[in-house]
Amino acid sequence: MMGKKDKKHEVEKILDVDASMQGSLVFRDPVNLRINGRFEGTLNTQGNLMIGEKAVVNADVIGDVIVIAGKVNGNINALKELKLIAPACVVGDIQTPLLSIAEGAIFEGNSRMLAKSKSESAPGLNVMTAEELAKYLEVDGGLILEWVNSGKLPATKDGNSWRFDRSKVDEWVASGKIK
Repeated sequence: MMGKKDKKHEVEKILDVDASMQGSLVFRDPVNLRINGRFEGTLNTQGNLMIGEKAVVNADVIGDVIVIAGKVNGNINALKELKLIAPACVVGDIQTPLLSIAEGAIFEGNSRMLAKSKSESAPGLNVMTAEELAKYLEVDGGLILEWVNSGKLPATKDGNSWRFDRSKVDEWVASGKIK
């Protein structure tokens, strides 16, 4: 009986979007998300994201495992893996530790591949700029700098700019110190 309940719970976490949507879509818990329609804005997922062949996405995308078969215009940060399968067409910069581009898929932009390991052993794996963090937390960039300067937000100085470790930021948010 417990096995059936667990399977049902997994099925509930699959979200198949076949519509036009606009705005900011954020999933804090892992989900299997499939986009088959149009999406415009920002997309931040945990878990698996599939952008289907007929999908047209004009958004910056952050996710764990991302598979693209449709059209994406925007920057992509796949924290674990990014796959472009035909007839994918991606225009934008990508960052991922594991990248595969199948024959027939189109990619126009810059790519940055980082070591596939835990952020503790490979600093920079989940590092964000202040601008990226502002988008990630959906707040104004000025507020990010205010939190850093007051010592509330964990950050490291890199030349003239601040760098933020996503795992430390997530812990900071989870602890309720964001208020």
